[in-house]
Amino acid sequence: MTVRTPSPGIAAAVVVDAARVLLVRRRPGESGLRWQFPAGAVEPGESAGEAAVRETREETGLHVAAVRPLGGRVHPVTGRWIAYTACAPVGGEARVADTAELDAVAWARPSALPRYLPGGLHPAVREYLDALPG
Repeated sequence: MTVRTPSPGIAAAVVVDAARVLLVRRRPGESGLRWQFPAGAVEPGESAGEAAVRETREETGLHVAAVRPLGGRVHPVTGRWIAYTACAPVGGEARVADTAELDAVAWARPSALPRYLPGGLHPAVREYLDALPG
């Protein structure tokens, strides 16, 4: 089933590999957030999962596959509606591919996420990450 997001919507990819989560660091002033999941606007006719996959590739060069939707919320920092999609790497290496928007990428253990994401996690994202092995 494909879930379409309200317009305008933001899609975020929760990319997990070897019990680590991919984070990107936005350039100052880019979105009001520094560290976050790879994310961006959902284009017309695109599902949140498709946008999460595309944004991850455009921002980090990493090719991922959407695993399942994790839900959505109004983000507590940006006030924008955001849909989260669990994703798994299928090729490439994570790096800063979009130098206009990003200045760093990192793989973090779920236990370290509060240091990176002071706005907290969507409960469904937290539940997904808490269920990971290791």
